[in-house]
Amino acid sequence: MSTTAHGGETAAALPSEQGALGALEQRGIEPVAEHERTGSPLELFWVWFAANISVLGLPLGVSLIALGLSVGQSILVAVLGAFGSFAIVGLISIAGRRGGAPSLTLSRAIFGTRGNAGPTLVALLSRLGWETVNTSTAALALVTIVSLLAGTGGDAKSAPLIAVLGVAVFVAFTVAVSGMGHAAILVVQKWSTWIFGAANLAILAFLVVNVDWAAVMALPHGTTAAVLTGIGTIAAGTGIGWANSGADMARYQSPRVSAASLVASASAGAGIPLVVMISMGAMLGASDSGVAASANPLDSIRDMLPLPVAVAYLVVSFVGLLLSNHLSVYSAGLTTLTLGLRVKRVHAVLVDVVVTTTASLLFLLVADGFYGPFITFISLLAVPISAWVGIFLVDMLRRRAYDPDALLDLSPGSGYFYTGGVRWAAVVPWLIAIVVAALFMQITPGQTPWYTGPLFDTWIGRNGMAWLLSLTIAAVLYAVIGLRSIGSRR
Repeated sequence: MSTTAHGGETAAALPSEQGALGALEQRGIEPVAEHERTGSPLELFWVWFAANISVLGLPLGVSLIALGLSVGQSILVAVLGAFGSFAIVGLISIAGRRGGAPSLTLSRAIFGTRGNAGPTLVALLSRLGWETVNTSTAALALVTIVSLLAGTGGDAKSAPLIAVLGVAVFVAFTVAVSGMGHAAILVVQKWSTWIFGAANLAILAFLVVNVDWAAVMALPHGTTAAVLTGIGTIAAGTGIGWANSGADMARYQSPRVSAASLVASASAGAGIPLVVMISMGAMLGASDSGVAASANPLDSIRDMLPLPVAVAYLVVSFVGLLLSNHLSVYSAGLTTLTLGLRVKRVHAVLVDVVVTTTASLLFLLVADGFYGPFITFISLLAVPISAWVGIFLVDMLRRRAYDPDALLDLSPGSGYFYTGGVRWAAVVPWLIAIVVAALFMQITPGQTPWYTGPLFDTWIGRNGMAWLLSLTIAAVLYAVIGLRSIGSRR
């Protein structure tokens, strides 16, 4: 196999589009040649469906009840937040079809080869954060299973050895698939959607029968402001968190695939399972008011189901989290390479796994509670990611193609080097949007806020719209000062 150097990065010249199913994918961030792009939107539908059928939808649903919403309002919020935010993922997938490269690699054309480091680092933190949440929740599933079968403690701190074992097992399974690459992920996601989707629906149907419907129906409706806050929470915790990975899987899509089908595959693929899981979480939260205060988001499963059914569901939950995590690890590996590190994608995956394993152990054995840190994490990173999304989408209005050589060339001779490696027409709007949005934010991982912006008490702040504000500001500013500088440059 031959290789070609591009300004310090090495791009493998592949003999085939994705490699055989059982072989490691050798391609890193280099664009996929047009003749090798043979993917279809249905493949992406399976990818996004399986990645979002995880048990993490339950705490999102519980958080909506904690906001004061009724179950009916929570379901409406889940539909709008999940389908809407993943439509954004689908839009960014269009860029992957055009350029054949991962999202943050394409972002070099917008921010410059050096200026892109900021958005790339945020994207990497997002992926590592989600991997930490996935790994921690999977470990808690194992802790809960053992507590049911052996009577041990029901949280990580009371059963630390089991929690550590859960992290180790989950990480091993994650690496087994995500290290393989694109072809393996497509197969695993497709069949897992059918198998574990059916298992989830069967067990969730059992849960519906056991929910305290009197408590669910007695829950009052929340205010319009609470509904808006809920939409923002779901959007930030679902599609916005995946937005900067939209092109990572779509880079293998055929150039003949329509933009509408890419949007539909992401929106429906992720939206359907998310609405089911978030709605169930809302029902559990309404049925048991103590769920939101639990250190283990799976306590409600343990308490509401007969032993065999509870164990079966927890096993399904463990696998469902794997389906999300190996996709996240795959994307994180590509993002790590985009930072300019001269390592193979498989090695980047291993580095990411070491970081998330350490973070998961700290999250499980040191942090207090689950829901507070979880919601704070997704809300905090949603702001810079949304600002990037605004700029990226506006840029797509004028940019129809990307220069594959310039995307990989980090030298001053690169077509995307701009001024000292930075394209200020994009970097400045991104930074301004983040700073302004931060004025409307409050960071509250526990009972006491760590930070409260001076404008938090305004309508935007109280309704959790800082992420939408950052997207809007970045998009408008870039449209004014950035689009004109694109010209005919690819």
